[in-house]
Amino acid sequence: MNQTKTNLWTKGFIILSLINFFITLIFFLLNATITMYAIDNFNASTSQAGITAGIFIIGSLIGRLFTGRLIHSKKILVFGLFFFVITTLLYFVDFGIYFLMLNRLLNGITVGIATTVVGTVVALTLPKSRRAEGISYFAVSTALATGTGPFFGLFLSQNASFNAIFAFSLLLGIISLVIALVMNFPQNPMEIKREKGHSISSYIEPKAIPIAIIIFIMSFCFSGIVSFINLYALEIGLVQTASFFFMVYTLFVLLSRPFTGRLMDRKGANIIIYPAIILYGVGLLLLSLATNSITLLMAGALIALGFGNVSSISQALAISLVEPHRVGLATATFFIFMDLGNGLGPTVLGLIIPATGYSGLYVTLCLIVFTSILLYYFLYGRNETRTQRKSPISNE
Repeated sequence: MNQTKTNLWTKGFIILSLINFFITLIFFLLNATITMYAIDNFNASTSQAGITAGIFIIGSLIGRLFTGRLIHSKKILVFGLFFFVITTLLYFVDFGIYFLMLNRLLNGITVGIATTVVGTVVALTLPKSRRAEGISYFAVSTALATGTGPFFGLFLSQNASFNAIFAFSLLLGIISLVIALVMNFPQNPMEIKREKGHSISSYIEPKAIPIAIIIFIMSFCFSGIVSFINLYALEIGLVQTASFFFMVYTLFVLLSRPFTGRLMDRKGANIIIYPAIILYGVGLLLLSLATNSITLLMAGALIALGFGNVSSISQALAISLVEPHRVGLATATFFIFMDLGNGLGPTVLGLIIPATGYSGLYVTLCLIVFTSILLYYFLYGRNETRTQRKSPISNE
């Protein structure tokens, strides 16, 4: 067995993970501050500010839909990153709230293009025997961005101007573009054909939909944490502790991802997914009961072990179910459903908070997560056996 079939940490893998980290960090950094920017600088209403934040997700969906069917190449990645830099630069331009909304839409499209290309190429070039482990490592870049993006955004908004936030985002975008321009793009060892036609299956991978439904539910619930934990912490008097919540989340994701990825490669997804969903539900329940710092941070750790591993394992599972030339579509399908969960969650959950309160919200999300165990069983879990698992994506 030669080196290319066993080595995960290739130069291309590291560079693509770095690009994914930078782009995802910018997304979370801007998402944590753009509503405040819209209100402060354009006197936007709360609904306008919400649209300014949420329209980015619509753009990302558009980018993923049209990129998933393409042959993923360095040219497409550079194209996406170049226009990402341009649209990030346009944040400095003041043409009113509606121009900001339009630019957020375009910025989202470029993120959808870039992250879909990166995720697909990484999946295709990983050794078959270590694919889930490799994706778990790759997904760490997303987990790190999830934790550090809002932290940097809030820090800069409190200690600098919004232009400093945009400048930092622009710098990371330029670095990503330069890296993509000079890197030797990983070559996929298989002949991948471009999808033709305009049927639904030309844009969405049907085989990935069952597990994508699960990640939609998981992301929908997680968005309730991202969007409302600061307000919840203010209510229960744990504002300072809440600033460390996502750092604890990131730490426990980092500690668990390599182990869970290797375990999936050896024994399948069920052995990870079922316990992870349970831990996720328990974490939400603990969050709803938090009255002190220890309880709040313990909830963050359990949610990391839960949602953090469901997201990476389900991504590996989505691409393992399809033929090589459909990996791009499977990757896009997975992230489309994840984006939908992240995008719809704050809007829908915001409507029920007046009736439930924040503590009641997390109890409700806990019940949704626990119910999804049964849904997962019928959508995928009951069909998996260790002897029948197949992965048509082969590097051999």
